[in-house]
Amino acid sequence: MMKSIYIVDDDDSVRSSLYELVRSFSNTIVRSFKSGDDFLESLPELDPGLVLLDLNMPGTNGMEVFAQTKDHPDLTFVILTGQGDIQKAVKAIKAGAVDFIEKPFRPDELLRIVQTGLSDLEDSRKEHQKVDNAKALIDRLSPRERDVMNGLLDGCSNRSIAEAHKISPRTVEIHRANMMEKLEAQHVSDVLRIAYSAGAIAA
Repeated sequence: MMKSIYIVDDDDSVRSSLYELVRSFSNTIVRSFKSGDDFLESLPELDPGLVLLDLNMPGTNGMEVFAQTKDHPDLTFVILTGQGDIQKAVKAIKAGAVDFIEKPFRPDELLRIVQTGLSDLEDSRKEHQKVDNAKALIDRLSPRERDVMNGLLDGCSNRSIAEAHKISPRTVEIHRANMMEKLEAQHVSDVLRIAYSAGAIAA
């Protein structure tokens, strides 16, 4: 699977050197932006990827760009910072960036951080896929099948579920069987896992 790396830095020489370094990663597409504004304008069309984001840029600076995009589920951020911006970088880390690197950076250190960021991006992609799959399974259920599922997750017996919804225990058994089949679940523990992944129950 192709991966994308986005370089956002107003310094031409930094963008060029970063481009040459990170293009060595296999199955990777590298794209650079000379300003935060350019990056934000292109955001709707961007594929999931790792963003190397400079903090100090004219116009919309790095922290503002990060604040506007940090909740984007398909982007992972590495902050590029100067000596006077360490506290800002730490703030970005606390807000969700995976790492930061101080300029001037060593090529080996940058490549290590980028590799870690790409791995985190892949983990995030898999987690989002897991959530999407679980939600799709839950969406298959009828309202009554969801009632039965919620009852099971609350530890209720078939009889208790039947009494709560004023239906017969036999009807609960039928809904339960249909629910298990639609969720592709063999055991109640499978239902619990799927419901948790889909956000249907709290942690």
